[in-house]
Amino acid sequence: MPQLSRCLITLIAAFAVLLPAPARAEPGSGILEIRPLGGRQFEVVVYSAAMNRAVPIWLSHPGPTAPALYLLNAVDGGETGGPWTNRTDVAGFFADKPVNVIQPIGGRASYYTDWMAEDPALGRNRWSTFLIEELPPLLNEHFGMTGRNAVAGTSMSATSALNLAIEAPGLYQAVGSYSGCPRTSDPLASAYVHSQLALFGANAGNMWGGIGAPAWAAHDPVLNAERLRGTALYISSGNGAAGVHDTLTDPSIGGDAARLADRLLIGGSMETIVQGCTGALTERLAALGIPATIVHRNGTHAWPYWQDDVHDSWPVFAAALGV
Repeated sequence: MPQLSRCLITLIAAFAVLLPAPARAEPGSGILEIRPLGGRQFEVVVYSAAMNRAVPIWLSHPGPTAPALYLLNAVDGGETGGPWTNRTDVAGFFADKPVNVIQPIGGRASYYTDWMAEDPALGRNRWSTFLIEELPPLLNEHFGMTGRNAVAGTSMSATSALNLAIEAPGLYQAVGSYSGCPRTSDPLASAYVHSQLALFGANAGNMWGGIGAPAWAAHDPVLNAERLRGTALYISSGNGAAGVHDTLTDPSIGGDAARLADRLLIGGSMETIVQGCTGALTERLAALGIPATIVHRNGTHAWPYWQDDVHDSWPVFAAALGV
C-alpha cells in the first residue's frame, strides 16, 4: 500500500509538470507608508493593485475599536481646488469624535467608480474596487477599526457614495449625499455627467459606455433605490436661491462682490439642477417607504453648505455606527 501511494504521488507530480503554470496575480494592495501629521491625523499611502497606483489617504484616527466614515471629495478629487480638510473644518470637528475619518486624495472626474476602459486623460479608474475591496480591510486590520462604516460625498461624489452602498450591501451602515445629482441614466442626466467629466478632458463613454448603455442604469441611484433599504440616509440639496452663506458678510465671500456674483450665477444654476435630481431620489424613496433624513434649503452649490451638512449628518451617522 505505501509503495502504491508513492507511485501515485510520483505520477501526479510528473503530470503536474505538463500543466501550464498558473498566471501570476498582480502584487497585492498594501499600506506603503504612514506619516504622522500631528495629533490624531495621519497621511496613509496605500498601493491599489486594481489601479496600479499609490493613493494618499488623510486619516483622522481616534484609536482602536472605532468605526469609519469615508469622506469623498468633489469633482476635482481634492487634487486642485483642495480637499475637505482645506475647504472645511472637518479636522477640527471630528477631533473629539469616536470615528475614523478617511479621505482619499485623487479620483478627479472619476465618479469613484470602476470604468469600463482606460481613459486617455485619467488613466485606469477602479475606484469602487479600491474603496470596497482593497482599502477597508487594510485599514481595519492596521488601525483596529470595527468594520462598521459610513460613506459621504458632495457634488459628484454624492452620487458615488450612494452607488457604493448600492454596490456593496451591508458594507456601509449610513450614507450622506450632499448636493449631488443622483440621476444618471436619463438623457438630461447623462448629458450633465458628460459635461462635468469633459471639464477634465475625460470621456464618460469610457466610464459606463455610450449613452443608454446598461451600465448607466446600473449606476443610477434613483432606479436602484430599493437597494438602499436598511441604510441610514442623509440627503441634502439647495434650491439655487441665495441662502445664509451667499452674502457679502459670509466668511467664504469675505466682502468680495465678484465672488458673490459668481457663486449666485454659477453655483445657483448648478444647485437648481441638483434640486431636481435630488427630488427624483427622495420621491422614489418615499414611494418605496424607505426612511431618510432630507434637507431642502435656500442655497447654492458651495462648500460652506457642505460643511453644515457634515455637522448636521453626524448624528445620523453616529446612531447607525453605534457611537
